[in-house]
Parts: sequence; structure tokens; C-alpha cells
Amino acid sequence: MPRLLFEKTGRGVWISHLDLMRLFQRAFKRADLPLTHTQGFNPRASVSIALPLSVGVESACELLDFELDGQTVSCDEICNRLNNALVDGVKVLEVYETGRKIRDLSLLHCVVTLEYDSGVPAGAQSAIENLFSQESVIVPKKTKNGIQDQNIIPMIRRLSVVSVDPNTIELDALVCCQNPTLNPAQLALAVEMHLPDYKADFSKSRRVEIYDQNENVFR
Repeated sequence: MPRLLFEKTGRGVWISHLDLMRLFQRAFKRADLPLTHTQGFNPRASVSIALPLSVGVESACELLDFELDGQTVSCDEICNRLNNALVDGVKVLEVYETGRKIRDLSLLHCVVTLEYDSGVPAGAQSAIENLFSQESVIVPKKTKNGIQDQNIIPMIRRLSVVSVDPNTIELDALVCCQNPTLNPAQLALAVEMHLPDYKADFSKSRRVEIYDQNENVFR
């Protein structure tokens, strides 16, 4: 099945996952690229996104699988047609014939930005570094069975704390994104819960790249 790599930035970050799916379905239609559909009483277009993205999160590494109905169109042509049909903030970066099995997707490079209106508090950077160097940092996670406590440390392969400017700290991390999954927002939540004196006034996250278990770029 063909796959495309796309980014979601700017105003596009406020598009929900379901709306994003509908957006791509309409874009394929406007681009005169008919999709195949499932059979049955409620046919669905053959598009799927590998890792659903939370509202407000920016990404440069989203994957979407699709299947065209009876057309042979070059990857470059698909890319160009879709970009002419999509909205600002959602852009196809590359289209290719086949991709790796999604089950091999394992790691996510993410950046979590912590912003402080009155400046980064003294000692914040070292305190956050010490927090994530511990063997256990418990953060609640919403699951199908309710809220459960989760130790996020085993799901962090690497994390560095970077001072960006007098008001901003970034957590640059490589984390698990499948089986188990760590939502980057949990990193900011960990700081808020365990270091309340260094809670940010505003936090945001972005996806930078995705990898397999051996840290090879996943496509």
C-alpha cells in the first residue's frame, strides 16, 4: 500500500484526528485521486494514519497509508496534486510506493517546550535534569480502564534539558511511541506534578522524527 509523509504545523495543529482524516479524504477527491473503500453497509475510504496526533501538537513526521482505486499515478504527481488540495498547515512532504510495517515503528524524537512568563526560575534546569535521571517518575495516564499511574522513565531512551532563552526550556527526548506508548505531554505533566515550583506557564510539544527499535528512520 502506498504511503505518504506529511507535516502538520501552524494553524493545522488545531485540526483533530478525525477531522484530519476527513480532510485527507476530501483532498484526494478534489485532487481527482479516487480512493478504494471497504465493503459492507458502511464503506470507509482506505486511508489510515500511523500515530494519531493530539490537538495542538506540531509534527514533521506523520505517516498516512492509502490506496487508489484503479489509477496509476506517479508519487511526485500525487504529492503535487494533494498539496494543491490541502489547507495551510498540512503539507505532504513525500509519497512512496510501499512502507515498512507499522508494527516496526517504535521510537519518537520529540521536543517539549516549557515557557515561563516571568523567566525560567533559578535552578529549574538542573532540577528537571535530576527528575528524569531517577529510576521512577509516576504520572497518571488515561486508559480504556480509567486513570492509571504509570512510571514513564522506562519509556524514555534519552532526554536532555536545553535552555533556549531566558523564558524557555526545551526537553529534547527520544521516547517509546508504541507498545508501550509515552505521550510527550506526560513529560510536561511530570514536571508540573513532581516539581510544582518549576511548573511552566505554557507548554507545547512537537514530533520531530520517528524510528524503529534500532533508531533507523522509519518510513
